[in-house]
Amino acid sequence: MPRRAILVVLDSVGAGELPDAAAYGDTGSDTLGNIARQVPLTIPTLARLGLGAAAVMPGVPAPAAPGAAWGRMAERSAGKDSVTGHWELMGVVLDEPFPTFPHGFPADLISAFEARIGRQVLGNCVASGTAIIDALGDEHVATGRPIVYTSADSVFQIAAHEAIVPIAQLYEWCHVAYELAVVGRGLGRVIARPFVGTTGAWTRTANRHDYAMPPTAETLLDRLTARGVPVTAVGKVSDLFAGRGVTRAVPTASDDEGVDALLDCLRGDTRGFVFVNLVDFDAKYGHRNDVAGYAANLERFDRRLPEILAALDPGDLLLVTADHGNDPTTPSTDHSREYVPLLATARWMTAPGPLGVRASFADVGQTLAAWFGVGPIAHGVSFLGDLR
Repeated sequence: MPRRAILVVLDSVGAGELPDAAAYGDTGSDTLGNIARQVPLTIPTLARLGLGAAAVMPGVPAPAAPGAAWGRMAERSAGKDSVTGHWELMGVVLDEPFPTFPHGFPADLISAFEARIGRQVLGNCVASGTAIIDALGDEHVATGRPIVYTSADSVFQIAAHEAIVPIAQLYEWCHVAYELAVVGRGLGRVIARPFVGTTGAWTRTANRHDYAMPPTAETLLDRLTARGVPVTAVGKVSDLFAGRGVTRAVPTASDDEGVDALLDCLRGDTRGFVFVNLVDFDAKYGHRNDVAGYAANLERFDRRLPEILAALDPGDLLLVTADHGNDPTTPSTDHSREYVPLLATARWMTAPGPLGVRASFADVGQTLAAWFGVGPIAHGVSFLGDLR
């Protein structure tokens, strides 16, 4: 059995609109391309690996001989949220999207939630997480009423100030919302969104917690752990799979912490599959339409990437991709329906070549299933032979 494989998901780093983007309101979305058109990017390591070949990025040309196999992948599932994207990466393809609530949650759902937690809510609308805290933070602090909101994704989000609502109580409310919205109505996720600060200076904290629906079918993670292959989940990965198929979960508060945790795995005795999500691209910059911040985070990751490459063992396989888009240059603050880039590198790869346009994110899961000798899984086409 090969020794180890690493998958790094750059959350929301899309590579251009999918053919059905118009159906999702995402015509013209191109996270990497549009950022590069506005901000000159300095990402020499990603460029050397071939990111400019995987995505059209002005100022980031495709190298003559990329240091990684490169391509891009289409999302076959219906939807454009993190749960759907991560599940598909691990082999689960959804024919129907999770339900969304573009006009806020139904009155009966909110009434049931309020009755269970013993107080009324604020908000109940579609909103940016930072904008709704700015709008309702003072009223929340004065009344103790939680701020409930959603987005274009299938998500029930609850924001509360840590000095007003203790973290344990916020998590209890999320369990109530999970029972009512996820179990009761098929919603994809409930998210605790704690924050601190004062008027005009609210700050969301690292105590965010996601409560996702368990996968509706077997994932690669299930298959690996059943066969005795350890699965280490870094960042929010474990939450997105409701902890299923995860041997060890390593929560992180930032992308730098995520890279540090990955390096600890690579330099230590961690074996099997290391699955990493770097969420700041999405949470801190995409949803806030912060083009300069998104560009800076790409550059920060690029500066850390040589550490990751140097820490790989000769038999390791490293894959870098994304789970959806979130173009900060468009008016929308929501996820965008995009291709995602795909880079694959290892010391044993002597002449990396193109992987083309893959029909599904599940090609990653199928490739890893072949790598670990636990396949085939239900969906996806392996590109392992193209790497060898």
